Amino acid sequence: MSSLPDLELFTMGMWSIGLGAIGVAVTGILLANTDLFLSKPETASLEFLETTKLKSLGEAEERTFKAGELWKKNGAVIMAVRRPGCFLCREEASELSSLKPQLDRLGVPLYAVVKEKIGTEVEDFQHYFKGEIFLDETKKFYGPHKRKMLLMGLIRLGVWQNFLRAWKNGYSGNLEGEGFILGGVYVIGAGKQGVLLEHREREFGDKVNLQSVLEAAEKIKPQAADTE
Repeated sequence: MSSLPDLELFTMGMWSIGLGAIGVAVTGILLANTDLFLSKPETASLEFLETTKLKSLGEAEERTFKAGELWKKNGAVIMAVRRPGCFLCREEASELSSLKPQLDRLGVPLYAVVKEKIGTEVEDFQHYFKGEIFLDETKKFYGPHKRKMLLMGLIRLGVWQNFLRAWKNGYSGNLEGEGFILGGVYVIGAGKQGVLLEHREREFGDKVNLQSVLEAAEKIKPQAADTE
């Protein structure tokens, strides 16, 4: 039979292992809620974005064109959608669409790009987004360095706060499609004016500031009709 001291040592050892595991888990959660392990976005230049090949959706004849056409004359506000079925993305799309009357007065169009076309996901997303949507199969609007948030997102306090906010606001969604590559929002000036605002999603549900979008859109200088 084991002696009492041996049993006490075994018990103390198990407690130590348990406490160590808890400590590692707590440390991991704390670190996951800092920006230490978040991948840093790389700024997308106008030259990088304007050559992106986009495809039209919902038209009788599919059209492929260079993205620069979208902002050539009047600039544009463009949402790079992480996943159309995501209720957080639907929330941001709806809020961006609330700016459409002001954008229309400025003559600035509102667009979105998606990474893939699955079933009726884009059509369903159109209920929340009031602009034209295009397919970016090369995912250049999600780059140049494509950033992903995997399971770490589920232990970030900010993500759960975003979940709760969108749910309270009445948004719902599904799990269809790729949803780990983070999206963003761009305000791009007319012609060669450049990228006036670039918001990159830091975590699931990290929305762009609407006032910043409007302020950037007001800086757009429309090109004359005969400007190349």
